[in-house]
Amino acid sequence: MPKKQAKSKLRVDFRKNRNNTARRNDITRAVHSEGVDVDNLDRGQRVSGKGDQTRKRTIVGAHLEGENVVIDVDETLCRRGRVLAAIGSTQCIVQADAGQVEAGRRYECTVRRVVRTVARESRNAVVAGDHVLFRPQDDEFGVIERVEPRQGVLARGHQYKQHILVANVSQVAIIASANDPPLKPALIDRFLVSAAKGEVAPVIVINKCDLIDVADLQPLIGMYARLGCTIITTSVTTGQGMPCLRRQLHGHQTVFTGQSGVGKSSLLNSLQPGLALRVGEVSQVTQKGRHTTRYSELLELNTGGWVVDTPGIRQLELWDVQPVEVEGYFTEFRPFVPRCKYPDCLHVHEEGCAVRLALKHDMISPTRYESYLRMIVDDAG
Repeated sequence: MPKKQAKSKLRVDFRKNRNNTARRNDITRAVHSEGVDVDNLDRGQRVSGKGDQTRKRTIVGAHLEGENVVIDVDETLCRRGRVLAAIGSTQCIVQADAGQVEAGRRYECTVRRVVRTVARESRNAVVAGDHVLFRPQDDEFGVIERVEPRQGVLARGHQYKQHILVANVSQVAIIASANDPPLKPALIDRFLVSAAKGEVAPVIVINKCDLIDVADLQPLIGMYARLGCTIITTSVTTGQGMPCLRRQLHGHQTVFTGQSGVGKSSLLNSLQPGLALRVGEVSQVTQKGRHTTRYSELLELNTGGWVVDTPGIRQLELWDVQPVEVEGYFTEFRPFVPRCKYPDCLHVHEEGCAVRLALKHDMISPTRYESYLRMIVDDAG
């Protein structure tokens, strides 16, 4: 009789249990009543509540592909699709891929718990742009059984976990405003590092150019152009730069990102009026935008390509980028780094630093150097 093939098993970390550990309130009384020698207690011992469970689990029917945990599923019962929107941690809108009977149909899907709980150094198991295997329950609802490995991601750090904003995109449109709210080169630089980390091509879009004299932007535009960045100046009010932006998006999977109030949704509405995305105004008190986009959403453009509108953010914490690695994302530093006196030079105050010498002779932009300092100091803390 032929032997049954053993199912693959994988020992993995699970997310923290949802129930808080029970706290014992009688520790001191127990010490006195049991006559424990307090001076000789094991200082490395940890006290856990009753029923505390291991953080490890064995998953039957899962294996590793590189660094990705792949859950084995019966693909004959599943359909392939792409996540158009992820609302919270359990609800998603999935569109069935082409080449299937259900091609183009949209399903409201929940996420299988094993998908949600397998540890991934991430706060969200499923994000907009993910390619997934899902099992339809009827013509409207389904369950996501597996998330395929991601490529081209934009992520940030959030409460010591990776927060992936969107997956499987080819370029990121970093939206900034010329004014209202004020232009923040430091935030642009953080997005450039995050884009490089996620292997996504950056495009810098400076919006609301009707509020200023565009000639005032030339030093900034020149600074980023020398780095090889594509820069587009736009105005929804006057239509400036909109044809150029439309051409840049054609045939690409693009994520729109930037701080609140810079006009991401307004730009998309102008590119394709039928989208009817909500827009908001900038607070005149704080000079910061108000959130109008609540979750990331993948949108198809009539002119070809897809865009993802993301909620605005006010700060971007880099994820999985150590302070000593930041210099590698500042391409203008590279010719000078090998000439530093010390191989572990951070280019802050070290003696014989070639990067600081280049800064002194205007070979490196002071604006970019200031961004670099903020990254290694703020993120190191």
